[in-house]
Amino acid sequence: QVQPVESGGGLVQAGGSRRLSCAASVRTFTTYAMGWFRQAPGKEREFVAAISWNSDSTYYTDSVKGRFTISRDNAKNTVYLQMNSLKPEDTALYYCVVDVPRFAQPIVVAPTHWTYWGQGTQVTVSS
Repeated sequence: QVQPVESGGGLVQAGGSRRLSCAASVRTFTTYAMGWFRQAPGKEREFVAAISWNSDSTYYTDSVKGRFTISRDNAKNTVYLQMNSLKPEDTALYYCVVDVPRFAQPIVVAPTHWTYWGQGTQVTVSS
């Protein structure tokens, strides 16, 4: 069983930055794609970003392109989400996800395709 554990959430002012981390204790971490979703109160869960097992490929939702960067350190079994120029609309519970059947855009954006989910870390952006 893979249990991703997120950290790094908190309160930040609009325009500020925050880096989320997600550690996944699994021996074959390097074979898994990783990603981030988020869910704001009263809204559906939304895809944010994903990264392939070897970091060769990434996907982002349009609203975060140019502001967020996903990366991974396979030696540490950790994936990161660097969030810059934060906006109040980025306020949400951010979930780390692990493993999809195929790393392709129509697959990674659907939450049902991801196998493992963390408990989430709250990011609140004040205006």
